[in-house]
Amino acid sequence: MGFPNTRLRRLRQTDALRSLVSETRLTPESFVYPLFVCPGEGIRKPIGSMPGVFNLSVDEVVKEARAAYALGVKALILFGLPETKDEVATGAWADDGIVQRATRALKREVPGMLLMGDVCLCEYMSHGHCGIVQQTPGTNNYEILNDPSLEVLARTAVSQARAGIDIIAPSDMMDGRVAAIRKALDAAGFPNTPILAYAAKFASGFYGPFREAADSAPQFGDRRSYQMDPANFREAMREIALDVEEGADMIMVKPAMPYLDVIAAARDRFDLPLAAYQVSGEFAMIEAAARNGWIERERVILESLTSIRRAGASIILTYYAKEAAKLLG
Repeated sequence: MGFPNTRLRRLRQTDALRSLVSETRLTPESFVYPLFVCPGEGIRKPIGSMPGVFNLSVDEVVKEARAAYALGVKALILFGLPETKDEVATGAWADDGIVQRATRALKREVPGMLLMGDVCLCEYMSHGHCGIVQQTPGTNNYEILNDPSLEVLARTAVSQARAGIDIIAPSDMMDGRVAAIRKALDAAGFPNTPILAYAAKFASGFYGPFREAADSAPQFGDRRSYQMDPANFREAMREIALDVEEGADMIMVKPAMPYLDVIAAARDRFDLPLAAYQVSGEFAMIEAAARNGWIERERVILESLTSIRRAGASIILTYYAKEAAKLLG
């Protein structure tokens, strides 16, 4: 009985067989662990919408990095919560900014860890937007100024590189930011510092928990005038192509699971290392469903990450980096 030449189930019978023929493999080395750095000492402040994720003071970031590194996670991306905010994002580019301080501490205490610096201005701006804002007096009309924002972004990138950041990761979605940052890094003596461009970053509803974590929600309006329309696939390909042309060394799609088609297409069309960000909303949904007993939490964590890897991302930014490394071990 049956079809002896098409018995696919023969290779599914045991864990050992399934592992032997697995087409897609997750490894801790492919994960990047996002951490939120805040002022103070001994601070480990829970983020309500992201169970198990915290705002961490520099000393606690060092502890978390050590734990992740011991599990095989060799890369972090840092997001800063400054002491004060203003309309020119001073905390982003100051030499004693929170990310710069954390970077120097991590380079000293966990020297093998690869450090990425998120280059965006929303966490540091009093209004929560990712660029310089010009508002018409006496009205609610405003504009995000592209070219003045590039100057601040480039300054931030150089400040991070000077502190020891290994990879600059601009996430602002201003036009021309990769070229501006590359030019500034080269001029400042950092020609070998690579750029991981958030090349296709969509104006997504999945960012809500991050905005709580980073205290970065816009005080007015939204980010749809500079982040991408979720409906636009072909535009995503153009965005990626422009970043590659401007000198990006790596590219990223964000969010991950709602945009697996974009990840797959980017893998087919561009011959650069490809990252994807499993964002805060993706994390929060898994946690909420698991807490209600609707899904098998650990199984879904690995399944979701595998889907991102299978689509073509060789680098995955995920809040599950440390836990997934434990599960894979």
